Amino acid sequence: MSLIAKTPPPPYYAVIFTSTRTEGDHGYAAMAERMVALAQQQPGFLGAESARNEVGITVSYWKDLKSIRAWKANAEHLEAQRQGRAQWYSAFTTRIAKVERDYSL
Repeated sequence: MSLIAKTPPPPYYAVIFTSTRTEGDHGYAAMAERMVALAQQQPGFLGAESARNEVGITVSYWKDLKSIRAWKANAEHLEAQRQGRAQWYSAFTTRIAKVERDYSL
């Protein structure tokens, strides 16, 4: 996966997941890798970008809100969410935004 997602011309949607982690991996890295691979197979998925230091930020891009709802309801993703609440995150916030304009170098 490229470090910067190649998205189509707007409009499209961004899901911005910001988190702080608990200590230790506890299977987090493997699950994160699986979620990226699974998301790439979902209808409407356009790409993702992720960075982690003290705060982790993952932005995934989607064709429409229907695609985002379907991803949120995916059985494997639901299990990852459950594990995240139970052991991987000390705090997180999810934001959904409509991208109306983008430009790049």
